Amino acid sequence: MNDGDGTPAAAGRERRFGPLGTALVIIPTYNEAENIKAIVTRVREAVPEAHVLVADDNSPDGTGGIADELAAGDDHVQVMHRKGKEGLGAAYLAGFRWGLEHGYGVLIEMDADGSHQPEELPRLLTALKGADLVLGSRWVPGGRVVNWPKSREIISRGGSMYSRIALDLPLRDITGGYRAFRRETLEGLGLEEVASQGYCFQVDLARRAIKAGYHVVEVPITFVERELGDSKMSRDILVEALWRVTTWGVGERVGKVLGRDRRPGTAADAQAASSGESARAGDGSERSGDASARSGDASAKASDTKA
Repeated sequence: MNDGDGTPAAAGRERRFGPLGTALVIIPTYNEAENIKAIVTRVREAVPEAHVLVADDNSPDGTGGIADELAAGDDHVQVMHRKGKEGLGAAYLAGFRWGLEHGYGVLIEMDADGSHQPEELPRLLTALKGADLVLGSRWVPGGRVVNWPKSREIISRGGSMYSRIALDLPLRDITGGYRAFRRETLEGLGLEEVASQGYCFQVDLARRAIKAGYHVVEVPITFVERELGDSKMSRDILVEALWRVTTWGVGERVGKVLGRDRRPGTAADAQAASSGESARAGDGSERSGDASARSGDASAKASDTKA
């Protein structure tokens, strides 16, 4: 949340926070050959001390090769080559695992298409000094979107509003994908149980953080619609988000009535998620769940050098 004057307001518990450590900006890619060089260059200029991990899902347009060229000339850039298109959530989970294994203190989500402005990274990192998780928010005072049709804005605002009400979350922009996590936060979210993708992946991590009592803040960002390449938004992603959010919300309310603990990461929550997967079986979508998220055999050009 945000107080309206640019000062983040908190959702969760107040506490003292330690130093941040080295930041890793994770950029998932699939057919982003037109965008990847520009976005990596802008990140390196905005936060020179940070490292970048490009997680490419075997893009047929050669995105991975371009990323390799960038990495060859910059030891702050790494590339993870994954077997195929497995979804946004799976790519981020693989990137999170890689970053945690290599000792990074901050892990950042960022789109490859230029929608998220790298020049706003310093503001997210400043806010993270007093938080466990920082959300770049389009819907708090000071946040805005550029070049979006009204229909897209209605879907995004409506999705955040529905999630906020269904899951009882004190956040304005729950579906946004420009985020900065402390490593300790990710380690405490039960990532091995996350099976969601797209919008729903972002909702899932936000609800897990809030329900676990982590200190979450929102800071305003400017979201700019991509100019090059194709959007990855699809009907399946929207349907999954509606299904899972509704299932989580109903499950939590039933759990309260029955006196069961339905917080994310508990046995009851895992059972509900499993039931939801069974009900959704055979939908023909490309989501591959936890098994894909754990496909850590994708080769990464690893480097242990840290600032």
